[in-house]
Amino acid sequence: MKTQDKIPSTKLERAVKLVGTGAKIGGNYLKYYAKKSITGNDDKSELHHSNAEDIYDSLSNLKGSALKVAQMLSMDKNILPRAYSEKFALSQYSAPPMSPPLVLKVFQNATGESAFDAFDQFDPKSLAAASIGQVHLASKDGKQYAVKIQYPGISDSIQSDLRMVKPIANAMFGLSDKEMKKYFQEVEEKLIEETDYHLELKRGQEIAEACVHLENIYFPKYYPELSSGKVLVMDFIKGQHLKEFLATNPSQEEKNIAAQALWDFYEFQLHKLKSIHADPHPGNFLFDGNGKVGIIDFGCIKVVPEDFYVNYFPLLIDEVQNNPKLIGKLMKEIEIIFPADSQEIIDELSAAFLKMTTLLSRPFKSEKFQFTYDFLDEIYAIGEEIYKIPEVKKPTQPRGSKHALYVNRTYFGIYSIMADLNAEINTKPGDWKNELLKHHNLL
Repeated sequence: MKTQDKIPSTKLERAVKLVGTGAKIGGNYLKYYAKKSITGNDDKSELHHSNAEDIYDSLSNLKGSALKVAQMLSMDKNILPRAYSEKFALSQYSAPPMSPPLVLKVFQNATGESAFDAFDQFDPKSLAAASIGQVHLASKDGKQYAVKIQYPGISDSIQSDLRMVKPIANAMFGLSDKEMKKYFQEVEEKLIEETDYHLELKRGQEIAEACVHLENIYFPKYYPELSSGKVLVMDFIKGQHLKEFLATNPSQEEKNIAAQALWDFYEFQLHKLKSIHADPHPGNFLFDGNGKVGIIDFGCIKVVPEDFYVNYFPLLIDEVQNNPKLIGKLMKEIEIIFPADSQEIIDELSAAFLKMTTLLSRPFKSEKFQFTYDFLDEIYAIGEEIYKIPEVKKPTQPRGSKHALYVNRTYFGIYSIMADLNAEINTKPGDWKNELLKHHNLL
């Protein structure tokens, strides 16, 4: 695989790279229209393939928040043509890595010592490379470690990267900078947290300790004495990424066991810990071939505020979905509708939102549920319907709590992995359902 000797870190370098990519995309469109005028063929598959190649090449060289956008988009298989989602999926763990000389230089700058002094053995070729950093195999005193090294300049480029993305996002949603501010602030805060390896180490330790009772889930042990703010050292744990695991043709029983473990892990985090591993792309899970799942990368953790939790998750409960008065109250609390809205807007948004939450809550309505691509397609189809509503397509004000950004992302990510596994698992709600019903005086 091609490696990088330098990662663009200044605002100018990164802007020039993106402008150059825009020029390439423009050239691809010119080729497409020229070919169409000659042949009459309007098939865009070749155009999508060329654009996906050029965009991914640019973002993967920039790393950081630019590549993180591609990673997030790759999790939503219906938002982009397949050429894009398949190419962007590489950002989950197969982005072009830093070259060995750059790796050794970055490690030295981050820790103050050579990687070969810190460990008995250190492989400067990466095991996996993603958006914020890449992982290397090392050993010391006969023990193997995974060493995650952050790309240089990534934390300093987040704000400028997002400023470059803002005009595109504003145009897509028809909102001004001021109106989009709360959402960009949430994304910026999370991206900055992901570059703080001290924080990731602390959260990884806390979640592993809290989840020790869960079956078929395992975590790496972290080593503060070997780590720094830009280098994170943990146990090297074995396992296959989802695509590799599925390529071994595991039995459905084995897939169900692994899926149940993942589901229980997320249910416990959300409803007991009130914080979740909010980066559920396949690169962050390792399947050991015996039904167990290893959880890695605790850089993106969404702490769910209590006031958001008690107003958002009741919408997944039957008794609440059949209570129009309470639904109206909850939708105001989570900023879907506002007091100044006309009755027409309230009715339209309420009906659309209830339709979506009723579908999303389908797994919680039975003892067991099977996740399929057909189920995901239903969700995406309703999403497309909702987007056609004028107040959603071009809203008069931003709608939805900023806290829903990463919660929704997590749910869609987990549902997608469950569908990849074709999993049939126990999804009956735990104590959280009755606790929320009591909170709203429905029990």
